[in-house]
Amino acid sequence: MSLKKVIAGISVGDLHGIGMEVIYKSFYNGDLFQKCIPTVFGPHSLIKQYLTIYNFSFDELNFINNLDDIIENKLNIVETEVSNYNIKLGLPSEISALIAYNSLKECCYNLKNKKIDVIVTAPIDKYQIRKSVPDFIGHTEYLEKYFNKKSLMVMLSSVMKVAFVTGHISLNQVSRNITIEKIIYRTKSFCECLKSDFKIKNPKIAILGLNPHAGENNMLGSEESEIISPAIKQLQSEEKILADGPIPADSFFIDEKLRKYDGILAMYHDQGLIPFKSLSFSKGVNYTAGIDVVRTSPVHGVAYDIAGKGFADPNSFTESVNYACEIFKSKKRIA
Repeated sequence: MSLKKVIAGISVGDLHGIGMEVIYKSFYNGDLFQKCIPTVFGPHSLIKQYLTIYNFSFDELNFINNLDDIIENKLNIVETEVSNYNIKLGLPSEISALIAYNSLKECCYNLKNKKIDVIVTAPIDKYQIRKSVPDFIGHTEYLEKYFNKKSLMVMLSSVMKVAFVTGHISLNQVSRNITIEKIIYRTKSFCECLKSDFKIKNPKIAILGLNPHAGENNMLGSEESEIISPAIKQLQSEEKILADGPIPADSFFIDEKLRKYDGILAMYHDQGLIPFKSLSFSKGVNYTAGIDVVRTSPVHGVAYDIAGKGFADPNSFTESVNYACEIFKSKKRIA
C-alpha cells in the first residue's frame, strides 16, 4: 500500500548551536525531500538571521504562518513567534533556549492534533531551558508528560539497538531504581517496539548486568542474582520473550555478540550510550518509543564549540529523519 509523504515536524533547537545548520544540510545536500515534507517550527526572523550568518540561501525555503500552506520539495518554516533578538552563535542563552522550548511545544501540539505525522527534534540546552521552565528535564520526559504515556528511550543505528532500564538519573540512584518489575516492563516494551516498529517477529534481547563482570557470583554486587536474573526468568517463562542475561557489559560490545541480538537492554544511561556513541556517533539516532507517536533526534548536542564554523556533520540528523519516516510507515501499515 502506497503512503503519502510523511509530514515531518521539526523543532528548531537552540539557535545558538548547530541545530539549524544540520537541518538545512540534511535536506539540501541529500534526497530527504523524497521521503517527507519537512516543517520547521521557529521564528522567521531568527532563522533568516541564522542562515545569513552561514551564507545559506533562504530563497528556496517556504516561510509560512499556517500549516495549510506547506509544500513539497522545500523546507517549510512555520512562524512560532515574532522576535527581534540577535543571535550569538556559540553562547548559551536563556532566550534562545526558550525559543527552542516553544518550538518543541508547537511540534507536540500539532502532532497531538494530527497536523503533522512525526517529530524530529534538534538539540537543546536543557540547563538554559530550566531557567525559564524549572521542571524541564529533557525531551523524553517532556513527551511522556505531554502524551501521558510511559516512554522507552531507544538508541538506533545499523550496528545496534539499545534501550535502558533507567534514564536521566544520577549514577548513585541507579541501583535503587532497578527492580524486577521495571526490568520486565522495559523489556516487554522494547520487545513490542522491535516487533511493531522494526518488523522483527521474535526479537532476541541481551540484558546486561549492572556490576563489573555481572556481579562475579555476588562478589561484586548482588543485583544480578536478586533482581536481574529473576526478572529474566520471568520474561522467559511467563512472557515467552527471548531474553539472555545478565551479560557482563564490559565484554559485550564486540561484533560477534552484537550480531547475535536484535536489541540490548542496558541498566543505566552511560552503560549503553558510551559504547553506542563510540560505534555509531555519526549516524546514531535517539528514538522515543512507547508513547504512541514517533519522535527521533540526533545523538549529539548543541555543540556550541563549532557553531557558526560550518563543519557540523548532518548525518545523525539525516538518519533521525529517515528513521522517523520508516517507523511511522511501519506503524501505519500495522494499524
